[in-house]
Amino acid sequence: MTELALQEYQFGDMKLIWLRGVDKMTDAGTLFGPVPKVVWSRYYPTTEENMMVELTDQILIQYKNKNYLIDASFNTAKLSDKQRRNLGILSESRIEESLELLGLTPEDISYVLMTHMHHDHSGGLTKLNENYQLVSTFPNAKIFVNDIEWYEMMNPNNRTKGTYLRENWEPIQHQVETFTEYLNVIPEIQMVHTGGHSNGHSIILLKQGNETMIHMADLLLTHAHRKPVWGAAVDDYPMCSVIAKEKWLKEAFENHYKFFFYHDQFFAVVEFDHEGKEIVDYVKRIREPRLPFTDKQDRKPVLYH
Repeated sequence: MTELALQEYQFGDMKLIWLRGVDKMTDAGTLFGPVPKVVWSRYYPTTEENMMVELTDQILIQYKNKNYLIDASFNTAKLSDKQRRNLGILSESRIEESLELLGLTPEDISYVLMTHMHHDHSGGLTKLNENYQLVSTFPNAKIFVNDIEWYEMMNPNNRTKGTYLRENWEPIQHQVETFTEYLNVIPEIQMVHTGGHSNGHSIILLKQGNETMIHMADLLLTHAHRKPVWGAAVDDYPMCSVIAKEKWLKEAFENHYKFFFYHDQFFAVVEFDHEGKEIVDYVKRIREPRLPFTDKQDRKPVLYH
């Protein structure tokens, strides 16, 4: 197993730390949806089989002696061989090891902010104990999730039943607090319901003074998805994604918000110009990308040319 190094970013009095979630390979067509391959392949690298790398790194926010966790990645110990194959799993869960590097344990997490409950975000909420029983990974945390998301997760349809898995939510029901449109976790951390990727999908805003950071979760899978119509085929409600992206991208571009990412293998933080065309400030991921840019990506960010 490779040596573990965690990425940190200071935002005012908040510290953001990317823990080590699970890396995976995903069919790029599912992540770029209606965008033709001849277009998206100029922006983001893939293998010859059209597979692209996705990270699923949980984001820890340390602020005023509290630990806030955004999403939970997978728990690979719960996955069958078939699930590993179908999900394209490349690495193991390292949440406890990540926290240990920070002098923390899962019991030290105060709040978990769930953007949505798809398997690649919620699998790490539960784990197998020494008796092979499913229990909460973060037993002392309050877990926030949108009320629509919670309902749809508990009542999946034929499309969503493969990603809303009972083992990810049954052991943590007593820890969950739902919200409708907005939730001020604290004045400086807000969750906002958007729908789109899932019906109860939410984004997260961080505030420090006059500055804002925005986590658009799976509405903005990577820096390359910044056009409103560039949505994933795995969006359950694609037109809602377009509408939400139009609203929030416009606000973020015009007000110089900094975006931070869960899935992008190249960037942890990015700020775009007022039209969203160019990257004007950025923080690269500290670990080398599993699948680097090539000459085929002639529309990759200027800093990689």
